[in-house]
Amino acid sequence: MADRFDLVVIGAGPGGYTAAIRAAQLGKKVACIEKRAGKALGGTCLNVGCIPSKALLDSSEMYDVTSHKLARHGIKVTGVGLDLGTMLKRKDDVVKALVGGVAGLFKKYKVTPYYGAGWLKGKGQVEVVAENGDTTLLETDQILLATGSESVELPFLKFDGKGIVSSTEALNFSEVPKHLIVVGGGYIGLEMGSVWKRLGAKVTVVEFLPRILPICDGEIAANVQKLLTKQGFEFHLETKVTGAKYGKDGKTVTVTAQGKDGKELTFEGDKVLVAVGRRPFTAGLGLDEAGVVYDKKTGKIKTDDHFHTNVPGISAIGDLIDGPMLAHKASEEGVVFAEQLVGMKPHVSYDKIPSVIYIWPEVASVGLMEEQIKESGRQYKVGKFPFIASGRARAMDETDGFVKVLTDAKTDRLLGVHILGPRASELIAECVAVMEYHGSAEDIARCAHSHPTLSEAVGEAARMAYAGTPINF
Repeated sequence: MADRFDLVVIGAGPGGYTAAIRAAQLGKKVACIEKRAGKALGGTCLNVGCIPSKALLDSSEMYDVTSHKLARHGIKVTGVGLDLGTMLKRKDDVVKALVGGVAGLFKKYKVTPYYGAGWLKGKGQVEVVAENGDTTLLETDQILLATGSESVELPFLKFDGKGIVSSTEALNFSEVPKHLIVVGGGYIGLEMGSVWKRLGAKVTVVEFLPRILPICDGEIAANVQKLLTKQGFEFHLETKVTGAKYGKDGKTVTVTAQGKDGKELTFEGDKVLVAVGRRPFTAGLGLDEAGVVYDKKTGKIKTDDHFHTNVPGISAIGDLIDGPMLAHKASEEGVVFAEQLVGMKPHVSYDKIPSVIYIWPEVASVGLMEEQIKESGRQYKVGKFPFIASGRARAMDETDGFVKVLTDAKTDRLLGVHILGPRASELIAECVAVMEYHGSAEDIARCAHSHPTLSEAVGEAARMAYAGTPINF
């Protein structure tokens, strides 16, 4: 006899487990299915994405600071060494603790976990196939698809887990690469490139487009490239990778490419990280058999404003549907979906979802890029404030970057905020909150910002946008 639930969630990543927990909090009987080996809840983000990459980014930043910056603070350190094994173990321990935390929340709120691959068997039915082949049939009123995404593999650069890898393998190199070739100038490639560059690798980024970070404001992206070049990155833009082959030693990988002038280029390294994007993970879900409509080209599932697919009782969130592939976007959708199930009327403000790139200095943004505002023909104002004029940034010895505030020229309403600088990931939250409540640059400027703090730079940029001049620059 099938197990019966009010809601069955397929996928226990940030969107899936959040939806499951919130629905359970609201009185629903919920099951959540996870196929990852080892009964590891949390999805890509927690296991092989956001969390482990940030653990390595923080560890490698500490190593870089110790090796190159402490002397300026009067701290003398000699014989700095790298214990990569300990660093990787710490990363794994962080992941293990947080995976256990999700399991604890499931137990606390009585969410029933099932481990195996879930697929749409029939109307109101999901079958779970465990690793050993055992099957369990679940019956439910509502099915939520939250299986996330996977790295895109190029046909001429297929992942082999050794020399040509995805971001997953790049989290676990047994030794620091001598030369890491990164194919793709997006945030994943730059973050993982930063980790290994700080630890001693030569890093070359090969990007097909004429710029890096196409998701960023153009001025921010240009300044990021300058700062990373200063850190030792090598960039080849408007360069199309055409293939790769191993040398006779079986370890050296030669990447071939075509430059913008049509000339063939070669890059020789020991590791190639392919980071050209991600695509929805829908394999084995049974979408075609269930009649769920999705875009055959992009893999995105078609949903309405309430996450419902064309098939009654089947919904989807996160990387499976339109919108940025961000963990916090999926989590917000999970909460909203669960609350809508019980008649509440929340919504996701998609135009106010922040994004962060965890290089150093960090990049964070919310709202429109300047290029988008220009294209719309809308009149706007720009307020900028450099961190070199921030007392706190100078005290920290972290003066690279700036805050950029974009507002409507007539109403002063915030249209976008873009930050390149220390702890931008934390500074952006204030801007998100003000934009969520349709606030203005003046609203930010007139909030008292503690002194001395990095947040003062946000207030000063806002003051520049609405008043025409900051106080401290």
